[in-house]
Order: sequence, then structure tokens, then C-alpha cells
Amino acid sequence: MAETKKITNRPLVLISVMLAMFVSAVEATIVTTAMPVIASDLGGFSRYSWIFSSYLLMSTVTVLIYGKLADIFGRKPVLFFGLSIFLIGSILCGFATSMEMLIFFRLIQGLGAGAVMPIATTIIGDIYSTEERAKIQGYLSSVWGVSAVLGPVIGGTIVQFLSWEYIFWVNVPLGIIAIVGLAKFLHEPEREKKVSIDYKGAALLTVSLSAILFWLVEGGQSFSRLSVMSVSLISVGIGLFILFVIVERSAKDPMMPFSIWRNPVILYANLVSFTTGVILIGVSAYLPTFVTGVMEQPAIIAGFALTAMSIGWPIASSFAGHLLVRFGTFTVSFAGTISLVFGASLFVLMNAGSGPLWAATASFFIGVGMGLTSTSFIVTIQGAVPREKRGSATAANMFMRNFGNTFGVALFGAILNTSLMNGFSEKGLNFSLDDVNLLLTAEKRESLGQEQLLALQNTLDSSLQWVYLGVAFFAVLSLLLVLRIPRGRELYNVNDRT
Repeated sequence: MAETKKITNRPLVLISVMLAMFVSAVEATIVTTAMPVIASDLGGFSRYSWIFSSYLLMSTVTVLIYGKLADIFGRKPVLFFGLSIFLIGSILCGFATSMEMLIFFRLIQGLGAGAVMPIATTIIGDIYSTEERAKIQGYLSSVWGVSAVLGPVIGGTIVQFLSWEYIFWVNVPLGIIAIVGLAKFLHEPEREKKVSIDYKGAALLTVSLSAILFWLVEGGQSFSRLSVMSVSLISVGIGLFILFVIVERSAKDPMMPFSIWRNPVILYANLVSFTTGVILIGVSAYLPTFVTGVMEQPAIIAGFALTAMSIGWPIASSFAGHLLVRFGTFTVSFAGTISLVFGASLFVLMNAGSGPLWAATASFFIGVGMGLTSTSFIVTIQGAVPREKRGSATAANMFMRNFGNTFGVALFGAILNTSLMNGFSEKGLNFSLDDVNLLLTAEKRESLGQEQLLALQNTLDSSLQWVYLGVAFFAVLSLLLVLRIPRGRELYNVNDRT
């Protein structure tokens, strides 16, 4: 660490890391804003969801592999490779002439994106001490808040005054600047030991997770959950994952060092990251629908309600760094889950007359909970493992949150669709799931009769309540899991080796 501190320009590396993270984080919000225009231009609306699913699948599958490769070959070469693939995918997306081409190019983007977040965070773990790391995480978390606010603005402006292709190209110069900054100012220590690459483990992990994630995302939409296709996918996924675990236990240099999970702090931090990932997608995906469809507010107000979460997150993360040094992992993460439970309770109590300020307040407390828990977990995990395992440990934590996102998409989508169809049937309404779109703009609402409008809104309201009850369940589960974390202020810097 002495040599690294001497030759690494930490402030400029931090700026480069934040820029790399911004490039990846802002992509989601920019694309979301432009997707209606893209779908209209390219056609193929039936494949609309795959623009998001393809990116999500590849980035989730590869995050663990990149984390391990960073421990083997160093952070810089692996991050450069991933960021380069991401930028190439971004350039290609702008040249897509069909939805099928765009989906394929989004796969390439996702293949590179899996490297950015975990390795960028690991670099910070390498160049800062544990106490410094706790404070610096606040800066990293602010990237999410800034991207959530700027993404829709940038995307909307580009679509209105230029063309949708530029939403993919705008990140390219920023990504290149990040690569140049890290190449010039980050210097890693030489790696002396020779290691073997766990090709078998990487292959098994990729195929098993791809099958499981594909089943989660497309099950119930492209095929029935009880179909032969569904049973085959989940059987292959689980079977290969079991084989992966067996292989990893005997591997010389395993892709996933399961030994780190024996630390109870790491175990429960990762489990809570999964449950908070479920909460995050439940709020992000369905809050705008409630605000526009049930409360009859314009899209900009719905965006404000959701942005409140992105404001609470970096604010809480900034405080979390100071609190973590003073009180330790358990206290900070406990406070975070209390905030999650409170925010989820507000969502459960929310109705059509609550108003967007109620929705924004609930969203804000969810953001506070995410900021407190995510910061305390990342800092604690990085301090609990030696440097040679830090990349894998960081990637495992981010994978659990990503996997929670994917699981939440499938779970809440199934809950909402089932509840809507049951509601239509019980009330004798001749509506389909696509008719919910009629509630999302003022013009389309005016096309409905008053009786139809109220019936459709009431059904959507009651159906989304089941989603928010699910969010509340996972918030309480997060709290119960945090209670299993050992107490003690010293836990955040166990075996810290920078």
C-alpha cells in the first residue's frame, strides 16, 4: 500500500472512477426516457421489455466473473476491458435499424457493464483506508442520485432536439476520459504469484445464471411458468449451479471463494443486499404507474416522486460514512432497515387521495434506507477480506443486489398481472392488461367513460397495493436479517489490508 499511495493520484483516480460509474448508471435512465420514441421508430413493440432484460441479464451474469478476474489480473486491465466493451456496445446501439439488432447490441453493452460498478468500487477500497473509505462511499453514492436526476433531462433533450441515437453516443467521450484518467493516475502494485483461471467454474456460473435469470425475466410472459420450457430452464439453472458449487469447493483458485461467506457479517450483508434489491425494483418500476394512473398526475410529477429516492440515497450515504466509523456496521444498517420499513409502510397506506408528496416522502425514506445499508455493507465487506479477495467480495455483494432486482421484476410483475386479471374478472370488466395504458396519460383517460375510468383505476390501485405489501414484506425481512449481524463497532475493519 505504501508504494501505491506514493505514486497514485487519489483525487484524480476518484474523479475517474466516479465518471466511469456515472457512464454506467446514467445509461438506464436515459434509455428509459427515450424508449417510446425508439420503439416507434424501430417497431417490434412486443420485444420492448427485452431492451432492458438483455442488458440486465448480461450485466448480472458477468459481475461475479469480472470481480474474480480483477483479483487475478488487477483492477485496471479488467475495468478497461469491460468499459471498452460497454462503449463499443453503446456505439453499435446507435446504429441499430431494428429492435432485434438493438437487443443484441444491448447484450454487448451489458457484457461490459458488469465490470464497471464492482471494479470501480474495488479500486476505491484499494487506495483508501477503511475510515477514509467510509466517507468516500458518500461521493460514489452521489453518482446514482446525479444520474437519476440528469438522465431523464439529458435523454428528453436529446430526443427532442437531436435523435435517439445520440443517447447511446453521449457516454462515449465520458467513458474515454475515465479510461485515460485511470490509465494515467492509477498505479497498482505488481502481482507476483501465478494463479490458475477457473474456466470450468466461469462456464458453469454463466450458463446456470443465464438460465435462471432468463426464467425469472421471461417466465409468465414468453412462456407459462408451468410449461416444459419453464421447467427445463429452472432445472438446468439450478442443476448447473449446484455443480458449480461442487466444482468451486475443489478448485485451486475458485471463481467464487465461498470461504468469505463464512463471515456472518458478509453473509447477512449479502442476504440483505438481495432483499433491498427486491425493494428497489418494486419502488422504481411501479411508483410512476401509481402516481400517473391512480393519482392522475403528469409524468413529470411521477418522476419527481421517484427522484426523491435518489436524493435520500446519497444524503444518507454521506452520513453513513461518519456513523459507520463511530457506531459500527450493525447500528448503521439497523437504522437503514428501520427507514426501509417506515418508507414501505407509507406505500402500503398510500391511496389515490394521498397526493404525490406522500409518494415522494415514502420514496425518500426508501432512499435513506438504501444509502445507509449499501454504504455500510460495501465498506464492511471490503474491510473484512484481504486485498486479493476484495474484488470477488465486492462483486458478490453487487451481484446479490442485481439478482434481487431481477427476482423482484419477475415477482412483482406476476403479482400485479395476476391481481389485475382477478380484479377484472371479479368486477365483470371487459379489460385486458394492455388497457392499463389508458390510465397513463390525460388524453387516454379522457377517452374512457367516468364509470370505466373509476373501475380501471380502482382495480389498478388495489393491485398495486399487493405489490407494496410485497415491498413491505421484504423490508421487514431485511430488518430481521440485519438483527443477525454481530454487534460491535470494530466489525467494519476486520482484517483490513489495503
